[in-house]
Amino acid sequence: MKTISRIYSAVLFLFLYAPIFVLIVFSFNNSTTMSRSVWSGFSFKWYAQLMQDGMLLNALRNTLVIAVIAAVVSTVLGTAAAIGINGMNKWMKRMVMNVTNLPMVNPEIVTGVSLMLLFVFFAKGMGNISLGMFSLILAHITFCLPYVILSVMPKLRQMDSHLYEAAQDLGCSPVLAFFKVVLPEIMPGIVTGMIMAFTLSIDDFVISYFTSGTTQTLPIFIYSMTRKRISPEINALSTLLFGTIMVLLIIVNLRQSKDRKAEENLIEEA
Repeated sequence: MKTISRIYSAVLFLFLYAPIFVLIVFSFNNSTTMSRSVWSGFSFKWYAQLMQDGMLLNALRNTLVIAVIAAVVSTVLGTAAAIGINGMNKWMKRMVMNVTNLPMVNPEIVTGVSLMLLFVFFAKGMGNISLGMFSLILAHITFCLPYVILSVMPKLRQMDSHLYEAAQDLGCSPVLAFFKVVLPEIMPGIVTGMIMAFTLSIDDFVISYFTSGTTQTLPIFIYSMTRKRISPEINALSTLLFGTIMVLLIIVNLRQSKDRKAEENLIEEA
């Protein structure tokens, strides 16, 4: 039974990761004919061409700027929202959390179209302002917020609710007590939420497609390239993206694993 289970797992992982492995291998292909199926030797030429593509680098810069701003703003707003939700009574907290979870289960295309209509409505009211960088940032903050809230909420539930009051009894002002006591306790959840928001923002295509106007992000640029013959530069770019996302996911998983071990140690000590 164990052998069958291992074979099944191996086939499953092969099915999942073989396309990515092929993509990474052919990103180093020394092809001169833009062939994506004939191996012609090892080379970094497509990575070099990638770095000389002005339009692609511009799309990459837009993506990184949007991801950084969206991650920072959604983390600040999401942390404040999580603290507010944690202070509500049980019934209200459950209701608000259900509402908060809705955007995550809502199809992205519905969210994208909804945000586009909202932005167009407000843009017309403000003198026919076109969609662009600002609408993209707002859209990314919107869909990143629930993930930050969900990352911070468990840390607030684990924290001793009397710590904040104890800090004030010892002479801290409310603001100082928050920064000295509450913030360090929930910091792992905040960092995890920020990394998730950054990753989701970089990866998003559907919502960006509807709210970008004439501004191009990396996923939109790649999509526009797929309409014609795809350059092997895309293999190199996809490899870099995959590597970046993998590193961020490993960091998130390591942090979560570390937190779980800390919780288990605390339970054992108690």
